[in-house]
Amino acid sequence: MKNSYQNDIRTVLTLDAGGTNLAFNAIRAGKEILDGVTLPSNADNLEKCLANIVEGFKQVISQIKHTPVAISFAFPGPSDYKNGVIGDLPNFPAFNGKGGVALGPYLSEIFKVPVFINNDGDLFAYGEAMAGVLPELNAELTQRKINKTYRNLLGITLGTGCGGGVVRNGQLFLGDNGAAAEVWVLRNKKYNDCFAEEGISIRAVINKYKQLSGFKDALTPKDIFEIAEGVHSGYQEAAKKSFAELGEILGDLIANVITVIDGMVVIGGGLAAAHKYFMPYVIKELNSTLGKYDKSGVVPRLESKAFNLEDISERESFFKGSETLVTIPSTNTKVPYNVEKR
Repeated sequence: MKNSYQNDIRTVLTLDAGGTNLAFNAIRAGKEILDGVTLPSNADNLEKCLANIVEGFKQVISQIKHTPVAISFAFPGPSDYKNGVIGDLPNFPAFNGKGGVALGPYLSEIFKVPVFINNDGDLFAYGEAMAGVLPELNAELTQRKINKTYRNLLGITLGTGCGGGVVRNGQLFLGDNGAAAEVWVLRNKKYNDCFAEEGISIRAVINKYKQLSGFKDALTPKDIFEIAEGVHSGYQEAAKKSFAELGEILGDLIANVITVIDGMVVIGGGLAAAHKYFMPYVIKELNSTLGKYDKSGVVPRLESKAFNLEDISERESFFKGSETLVTIPSTNTKVPYNVEKR
């Protein structure tokens, strides 16, 4: 049976708000129904920014030719999403120093529908839990007749910054102040006087490559990825090490969060395209140890073993698992036992 949203024929307007562009669309039954509308963000001018947000939604409505039931969109934070008020934003200076901009109520007043705003990291995690990696994974577990179901998920987005979101038992966990999973402010493993985002973002990869190579010209992570691939001139080893350091810092961040959540992890955002160069270091960090506990051995970084499901051999090991059968005492009945947490 399909999830309820897949049977819902009502239309919701959407927006993905970035520091450069505003990308509008409409969804019905969980799918985009238009090619979309893109307008500049005008992130440094509030009047122009608000005007383009309104214009974008008007253009979408003109294309769907009927009244939507709601507006729902991702906007950078930190903000008071519950009340639809946007505060000071690093990537949207137009909103700074205004004492809060009531964007949700403003749009609701214009379009006469409910408006829901949330953080892009939260919505990424929720999407993957509802219609992405989590249902796909559980379907494969069922197909393979493996007695295991995953209900919790940590989503991490890597791009201009680092975002996060947590879904627990199908519900997006926002926290009391709407500030749950703000993982970017966790401590940076390699640079203790710095926050994690400075090691796992676009600027982190660029700065590390420049530091290692001595190269001063403007670069993008795509350039550095192509240098690592050997298809772009540059210092190949420095490029690989730049992604490797990102992987180590990201692995430590994930370990800190997933210890509390105990679930699957999915990584998205523009930098995820370079996963072949950083994921081995993420997994290495997750499966590392913290030092000796007593004479019995060392303490693992996690209680669970981490697997990279993008790697074919690791994926097979994950699904193979270590399930066995144990006998109920004083009976001949056996029950399944998942020996390895994974």
